[in-house]
Amino acid sequence: MFPMRSFFITSKLIRHVNSCNFFNTCSVLSSNTIKDGLFLNFNINWNTNTTSIKPLCSTLLSVRHYAKGKDKKKEKGKSKVQINESQISQVVNVETVRIQMQKTVDHLKDEFVKHLSLRSTTGAIEMLPVHFDGKDHTLQELAQVVRKNPKTIVVNMSIFPQAIPSALKSLEKSGMNLNPQQDGTTIYIPIPKVTKEHRENLAKNAKQLFVKCKTGIRDVQMKYVKEIKRKEDMSQDTGRAIETQIVTIADSYIAQAESILENKQKELTGKD
Repeated sequence: MFPMRSFFITSKLIRHVNSCNFFNTCSVLSSNTIKDGLFLNFNINWNTNTTSIKPLCSTLLSVRHYAKGKDKKKEKGKSKVQINESQISQVVNVETVRIQMQKTVDHLKDEFVKHLSLRSTTGAIEMLPVHFDGKDHTLQELAQVVRKNPKTIVVNMSIFPQAIPSALKSLEKSGMNLNPQQDGTTIYIPIPKVTKEHRENLAKNAKQLFVKCKTGIRDVQMKYVKEIKRKEDMSQDTGRAIETQIVTIADSYIAQAESILENKQKELTGKD
């Protein structure tokens, strides 16, 4: 059935067609068919002396389809998943899910502090990972790191001199624009000036760390989604509902990480 508005338009059209002696020339449709408004679904042949109804039909159809599409967009925008933790708890420990995802976000924060400072700090250098003797260590486990003056950091490698090549490699690839200089068992690190290029490189590194964080959150999500799918005593509808809620929880932590990234990039690039 056509909506009321469309019925009025059709009625006007019928009166106009009647006045043009349409029924005397049309060999396809009957009067009753047209009055039911079904002529929109047919191709009609008429003499050139009669009034064309095709433009009015096209307008009517386009208006109806446009309104329907607009309603669909409104309905889509209103959809929001409600988190029912009691329902999720039937299958997985919600608190554990949240803790694991939050740890991933917290790790991102730590990485930003340690590796994405505009000014190289002793703390950031101390925590640099160094692969030595088949294991991963922090630089502070292998050396003593001190700030000699505002422009220089000194790394004393006298305890593990054999780790100097690994330490130099770690410093050079730290992403902090460092240029370490070795003198015996001591490494001198001039603190670099803050350039536009350095800022942009740090911002890129921030994005890479965020991508790792996002992947970590999705890994936690998939772990529990798989666990839900293995539940044979659960209905499909309940399983889908819980999966959707797990995804929504993951999305909230990713949004949190995105906000942290955005603020860090503004800090690094100096752009608001």
